[in-house]
Amino acid sequence: MDSIFPVIIAIFFVAIFAALLTLLAGRKASGKKKTDNRKNATRLVRDATRKLKQDPHNASALSELSDFYFCEHNWEKAYPLYNTLFDIVKIHPEINEFQVSLRQGICAIKLNKIPDAFRGLSSAYQLRPDEYDVCYNLGLACYLNNDYEKAIPCLRKALAINPEASEVYGPLGTSLYKGGKFMDSLKFLRKSLDEHPDRKDLLFNLADAMYQSGLGDKAMKVFMHLRPDPEFGPQSCLIAGKIHINNKMYEKALQDFEIGVKLQNVSRETTVELRYQLASAYFAMNNMGKGLENLKQIQAMLPNYKDVPVLISRYQELNQNANLRIYLNSGTSDFVALCRKIVVAYFPTSFVKVLDISVNQESSEILCNVEANKWEDTELFRFYRTTGSTGELYIRDFHVRVRDTKSDRGVCFTAGAFSEEAHHYTEGRPIDLLEKDQLIKLLKKVDTVN
Repeated sequence: MDSIFPVIIAIFFVAIFAALLTLLAGRKASGKKKTDNRKNATRLVRDATRKLKQDPHNASALSELSDFYFCEHNWEKAYPLYNTLFDIVKIHPEINEFQVSLRQGICAIKLNKIPDAFRGLSSAYQLRPDEYDVCYNLGLACYLNNDYEKAIPCLRKALAINPEASEVYGPLGTSLYKGGKFMDSLKFLRKSLDEHPDRKDLLFNLADAMYQSGLGDKAMKVFMHLRPDPEFGPQSCLIAGKIHINNKMYEKALQDFEIGVKLQNVSRETTVELRYQLASAYFAMNNMGKGLENLKQIQAMLPNYKDVPVLISRYQELNQNANLRIYLNSGTSDFVALCRKIVVAYFPTSFVKVLDISVNQESSEILCNVEANKWEDTELFRFYRTTGSTGELYIRDFHVRVRDTKSDRGVCFTAGAFSEEAHHYTEGRPIDLLEKDQLIKLLKKVDTVN
């Protein structure tokens, strides 16, 4: 037993020595192979370059040198060579026309020379329309050229040829999104994000596609996540705020828009739209001062943006007249309470007894009995909250109501104006029309009378 142990040890060291020799030999052979490859590449470039100096259209030298640079991903050097080959391919049958066309297009894409990529890729598609590389790169070129309608069928075809080609998901999903096919884009945008979870552009497109598809709750989570992002934050804040406004969550909308305007390097157009929406949210919360402050900042940047001058004029008036603010913007109960006060102010020296109140989407009505010293009447009041023009049809409808309620007279108010036809209709009929100026005079009397 003692005599066997030294033999085992010797075999073990011999095996280790042999393994080291094999490894060293392999490294030496690999190094020699790399050296040989470099020498061969240098020789190929030198010989092809020499031939091209003698004949710039030497098809063999062009093919060898362009293929070498293409395999090395040296697009800058490969591109002009493939352009030359593409120009002479019809008179040189020995040139692989399909490969030259395809590679010319690929090099152009890699160098962001998108319009020129269509020269080669269109030709390659005519030669082999069912080739994956052709469909994918032609679709990619259309996508990069913002021609999404043409990109979509090419990229769909590429995916049908090779369902495992994950590089198709991003451009296909984005093309569908940019082309307004929001629901169709969701699947591909999600798959692309699985491959590239750090792509904020894909994440924003996914959120907006969900929002446009009616999936606002899911979209909101993504927009909230993107709000601080310097690139996609402004638009995310804008859309998140609009969603919150639509849901009457004004405080959350304010937070969205405030974050957006505080971000750095936001475009003027986006900043203006953020402030416009911010003003809308403040007005919805009856904070006229803050709303006007934002509108005036917009006016300083873009004086005629949307209806900003009209809004400033309107809300300055509202800011100075609390009763007008209630009339236009308050809830139903406060509005009806104010209307009752207006009726009383309309007959300051008479006793007014309210008989009935009705409210609908367009207006509110108060039927009342009025007792003065020498007369007594039943009066029907209608109040329109619109600031626009109220037409004849509305007054005809009011006249029907006056007759149905057996009222002696009807009085109709608007925060805007009545059309000329509406005024003509009331001639000879027991109806009085009071427009904005007369309404404001009564609103100023309301607090002193009641």
